[in-house]
Amino acid sequence: MKLLKEKTRYDFLKFSSAAVIVSAALIVLSIGSLATRGLNFGLDFTGGTLIEVSYPKAPRIADVRDNLESQGFGDAVVQTFGAATDIVVRIPPRDTDSEDSAGSTEESNAELSTEVLAALQQNVEGTVEMRRVEFVGPQVGQDLTEQGILAVVYALIGIFIYVMFRFQWRFSVGAVVAVVHDILISMGLLSLLQIEFDLTVVAALLAVIGYSLNDTIVLFDRIRENFPRMRKSLPRDVINASINEVLSRTIMTSLTTLLVLIALFIFGGQIIHAFAYTLIVGVVIGTYSSIYVASTSLLFLGVSKYDLLEVEKEGANAVDSRP
Repeated sequence: MKLLKEKTRYDFLKFSSAAVIVSAALIVLSIGSLATRGLNFGLDFTGGTLIEVSYPKAPRIADVRDNLESQGFGDAVVQTFGAATDIVVRIPPRDTDSEDSAGSTEESNAELSTEVLAALQQNVEGTVEMRRVEFVGPQVGQDLTEQGILAVVYALIGIFIYVMFRFQWRFSVGAVVAVVHDILISMGLLSLLQIEFDLTVVAALLAVIGYSLNDTIVLFDRIRENFPRMRKSLPRDVINASINEVLSRTIMTSLTTLLVLIALFIFGGQIIHAFAYTLIVGVVIGTYSSIYVASTSLLFLGVSKYDLLEVEKEGANAVDSRP
């Protein structure tokens, strides 16, 4: 029991140089993957048609692809959806000579789903049941891409302003650097593994921003409290002590969150795999960045106790000596 009550005194910043090298390498790798491989944009961004069907018994994916290819749908993406008998077919948008009206779009969409269903029915004993059909126009996908990028940019601007008013501009820079670090690495891994990037992943990235910021703010708050208490200590020692003081809270929060996300990833089904994966990566990277990236940024920017002292107005404590 005595050991449990003792405060940890790990020298985290001892490895700050190594952490900077690791983070830089991961960021370079992520940017390289994003530049060369790109993101595997889902239907929400590329546009196209999504058709979900149910087979009487589990089919071979290769046979499903062959049936579609024989009917002119060679560019279709086929994958299981939950149970082995449930199949999702994603068909990229097709070029048209002129802009269709809403009615003709619905008609062509209905014709397309009928053709796909007929192709899937080939050489199948029993009836292939249509579950749902979703259509996203290319313009809608382009608008969603722009809005997703703007959402992340606005979040970063809001974070900088909020932290600057609550703490000091050096803390704002540290918080934004940590968040950008987390987002770049998370997107880099999505690109490297070619995990489908859709609106649920955008939501997960925004959640990663919130989680990372929350963890960083807790650490910054403790650093701000400790600077006046440890006036004679070096900034490096103050930051190290602050990390140790919030370590138990950070570990408990991260572990409990990861347990839920891992359960979602394993048992949540195909539809939220990308969402859960992005959050798992984001929580791990966010915990790391709050300890090493955010705190190392403060040291690099030369934060000191004088940055957090409130300037007293001249004569504020003076006693009025007038009769």
